[in-house]
Parts: sequence; C-alpha cells; structure tokens
Amino acid sequence: MTARALAVLGTGSDVGKSLITAGICRLLHRTGTRVAPFKAQNMSLNSFVTPEGGEIGRAQALQAEACGIPPHVDMNPILLKPESDNRSQVVVRGTVWSRQEAVTYYEQRPQLWSIVQESYIRLARQYEVIVIEGAGSAAEMNLRERDLVNWPVVKLANAPVLLVADIDRGGVFAQVLGTLDLLQWDERARVCGVIINKFRGDAKLFADGVAFLESRSGIPVLGVVPFLRDLMLDQEDGLDRDVHRQAGFSSERINIAVILVPHMSNFTDFNSLSAEPDVALKYITKPSELADADVVIIPGSKNTLVDLFSLREQEYECALDRHVSRGRELVGICGGYQMLGRTISDPYRVERGGVSEGLGYLRVETELTQTKCTTQVEATSTGTLVPSRSTVRGYQVHMGVTEIGQERPCFCIRRTIPSTESDYSLADVREPDWDGAIRDDGLVWGTYIHAVFDEPHFRRAWLNRARVRKGLLPLDSHLSTAVTARLQGELDRWADHLSRFVDLSCLLTRCDRQHKSSH
Repeated sequence: MTARALAVLGTGSDVGKSLITAGICRLLHRTGTRVAPFKAQNMSLNSFVTPEGGEIGRAQALQAEACGIPPHVDMNPILLKPESDNRSQVVVRGTVWSRQEAVTYYEQRPQLWSIVQESYIRLARQYEVIVIEGAGSAAEMNLRERDLVNWPVVKLANAPVLLVADIDRGGVFAQVLGTLDLLQWDERARVCGVIINKFRGDAKLFADGVAFLESRSGIPVLGVVPFLRDLMLDQEDGLDRDVHRQAGFSSERINIAVILVPHMSNFTDFNSLSAEPDVALKYITKPSELADADVVIIPGSKNTLVDLFSLREQEYECALDRHVSRGRELVGICGGYQMLGRTISDPYRVERGGVSEGLGYLRVETELTQTKCTTQVEATSTGTLVPSRSTVRGYQVHMGVTEIGQERPCFCIRRTIPSTESDYSLADVREPDWDGAIRDDGLVWGTYIHAVFDEPHFRRAWLNRARVRKGLLPLDSHLSTAVTARLQGELDRWADHLSRFVDLSCLLTRCDRQHKSSH
C-alpha cells in the first residue's frame, strides 16, 4: 500500500459523514491529488451501477464523482440491501453474494474481511489519498468484535480520524464526549479533530461550546459547519430530508406524487424533477394525498411483492383508479413498473414465492429471476412517451424479466454495459433492445431505467407534455438544462462551503505524518 489515508467517522448515523467525505474528496481533487473514496460496508437501498456493471452504494458513486474518477466496486466492496428487519441481500464486489439473516452474516466475517482488505489494498496502490467513510457510530460497542467498516479499516490504512457530530439533532456535547470516552486508548489517539455539522444560527454563540469540547477532550474542533439549505446532492439517508422540505401542490405547477412504499429504493431518481421550478414533488403516505396529483409515480422497491400487498392493504387501488380515470398520468419505475402489470410470478422464491396479481394497468407479465440485472444504459424514446426521440441515460438494477405482450415499449436501448463486461466504455447494442411499456393513450407507462429523468431534454419534453394536459404553456428546454447544470455544480458549492468553515490543513498534515511513520 502506498496511499495516505484519512477516516471520517461519526458519533452516529446520518450525522453527515457521506457529505463530509465527498467534500474532502472534492477539495483534494481540486488540488490535483489523485484521491478515491472507500466504505467497506454500506447498508442502503439507494444504490448505483458502476461502469463495469457492479452495484455499490449511491454515496460512494457521488464521492467518486467528487474525485473526478469512475465509481468502482472496490470503493464499496460490501453492500447490504435490507429485505426485512432481520434479512438483507448481500452484494459483494458488485454482485449478489447471498440473502442472509444478521446472525448468519456475521459468521462470514473472516471471509468478508479478506474481501475488504483486498479491495482497499487495490485502491491504495492506485491513488495518493484514500478518504475512508465509517458507518453508524465510531463507538458501536455491541458490534466491536464483528466490525468490518470502522476501526479495523482505520487500522488497516493507518489513518487519522476526523469525528463528525450533528448539532441539529441536539446533545452534541454528549455525542462527542460520550463517543470519545467509549473508544480504546489507541483509537482515541487517532482522533485528530472534530467537526460540528449542521449548525443553525450565529456560530459565534457556540464559541464557548467549542472551548468546552476542546478543553474537556484535548482534541481540536476543526470547524463548525453551518447547515447549507437546498443542497441537492445524493445522500444515503437523504429521503427524510426530502420528505420534510417538499412543496405543496399548486395549480401553476406539475404536481407529482411519489408513493412512499415501505421498501422504496433509489429515491434519487426524483432529485432532478424536484429541482425543476415548475414542479411540486411530494412523497405521499396515504391514498387521499393523490387527489390533486397530475402524475403519480410508484418507485423502485427492494421487495416488490410485499410493497404491492402494502398498497392494496392501504386501499391505494381505488385512488389510483380515480387518478387514471380522470386522464392523469401513472408511472412505475423498476419494481413500480412490475406492479403496474397483470401478474408477478416468483417461481424461485426470490421474495415470497407464488404468483401475485398486479395492479393491471399495463398488459405485461413479470417473472422474478435469481439473477440480478445490473447495467448502465443509454436509450432513446420510441416516440410514444414524448414527441421527440429524446435520449435518456441511467442504470438498471432488478431481478425480473417482464414480457410486454401487446404493449409498446417506452425506450430503445442503444448502448449498454452488462454486468459480465469489464471495460469502462458503453458498448453499442447491435440488435435493438427494448425497455419498459406504455399504454396506447400514453398515460400509463413503466421502465426499468433508474435516473430516467436526469437528462434535461427528455425531462423537459415529458414535463411539457404534462403542462399541455393541464392547460399550461410549454417551457423552453434551456430551463431544464440550467437545472441540470446547477445540480452538477452542487459538489463544488458544497466543497466551497466546507473549505470556508473547516481547517483541513492539520488533517492533511496528520495524514502525511501517519503515512511516514508506517514506512
């Protein structure tokens, strides 16, 4: 191993470790440093497909973007995708490894730790700096013997540690001091600084708090980071943020309701839509909230059959029937697309087995399969969904094959990277391949393509179609192009914000000192 390393650990979950890591990666990248992210084990339903066709956590894909490099499975060698409270699908180096209960999973620690080590060592040989993200709290006492992601990785990389605390949730003094108190002496010695994240108000009023933490712990507070409003970056745990800041429906905007199914995956599919000024996007939890929606979207799901049952149990079917009968649009993404069909069969018990009746809005039938499809795709609209043959780019992550029967496809896939390929360039599809299905009237459609709304020209054409139905004038595509440009600039806006409030120089000095001491 040759890379220097820095570890970003937290006082708990959702304190901002992922974004702090991304910001540090971006700042290092802007200095010309060859930097890469690393998170040994991630638990998230928000995933991404790498160029070679492997599945990793979305946060590590964002961090790779911050580094100016393609995401790779070594950056997140283990991804846990919860299927229930006690069972997860285990993705190892980008492919499905098993479905396991927690107890069984922990019995595999020796084998999994070898995989973590191999991935880290490969990255460390390619880059100058590795920025490591931890998981949960740095002091998970009940998991210490089974830990794969925090202190074993820190010690493997011989990394100094930056401890992140979230003042927005309260109790920041107990967070920091309690975490430090629970660490072993050699672990505490690695903590070279603390960041107080998500501060609201005048930071001068917290000066005495900084002084108290430093005097009590003997560790410098390297920065108090103000809460940055309206930051549009993909986050592992960002859905709660989006739910609580959503705008109300309006007669002057396109009102989009995303049904918050229990096992919703890939909520970042809707970030670009929610950033459009003429869109009001809400995550809804009860059928009555569909009443004023112009478009309803059933999103991706990690457990399609359970979530389909949940929709029926909550009596969504009547509300969806009313919505469609009024000439309004209904969309399904991935698992949501499967739900829109006539049947979903599960002969291999991928989920619960048997054959389930779908919602029946599309004349398609799905069979769940044992093999997961993980591909990046580039496709064009077949002309039914939007007037022009607009290009979309995204990725597919699903376990199932859908026969579209008499329905027309939504997209013609032009280029793809299947999970069996290993090069980093999209390959042309010689024979036409199709994705999705759309009803003859164009008002009900589904697709397996995640991030289908991210390309601005397709997004604007689709939104303008909805505007015309609502009696609103179409808007110029430059509006959506500007939205995409703003979203692409959010990493730099976040990095600039972080650099203003955090002294990273001592962190990098500590990285250099630690690196030299290990050689």
